[in-house]
Amino acid sequence: MHFNPYGGPGAQLAAALANLASADPVLATLHDHGMAVTAVSPAEALAIHDWRPRLREVFATSDVDARVALLNQLLADSASAPYISRHDGKPPHLHYHVPGGSIVDRVRAYTAGGLAHLLCEDPGRAAVCDRPGCDTVFVDTSRNGRRRFCATRCATRVYVADHRRRRTA
Repeated sequence: MHFNPYGGPGAQLAAALANLASADPVLATLHDHGMAVTAVSPAEALAIHDWRPRLREVFATSDVDARVALLNQLLADSASAPYISRHDGKPPHLHYHVPGGSIVDRVRAYTAGGLAHLLCEDPGRAAVCDRPGCDTVFVDTSRNGRRRFCATRCATRVYVADHRRRRTA
């Protein structure tokens, strides 16, 4: 059995939310990351989007002690009582919010918990793309944990630019 030691879906959702430019795609992003959410009001989407800078700050900070402090504050601000749930034919899984809590509280607790798991397993797995001009954050799920770019496209741009620079020199 393989367990994902890199923060799992909560950390992946944190990265996806941190990369959103507006609150419009919040519901689609939650669905894309496996959250069983039927609707998000415009006010809830805005509140979730407002959580984005705090998530992004965790990815942007490379100092482990600073990340710990940031995550401890996120956990404190989203404190809840995690519990195991079964619904919609899904296997048992953790919910990070109190039953009946708002979707905003649920997303905050889920993303803070996912990033906390990621930090405890391997703090270097949360990163910002190395390509100049790209500020996309990502969770490094590569085997060796040395991923530097958010996507192959950014890596290719950097490698091609380096190659051209060497050829002209």
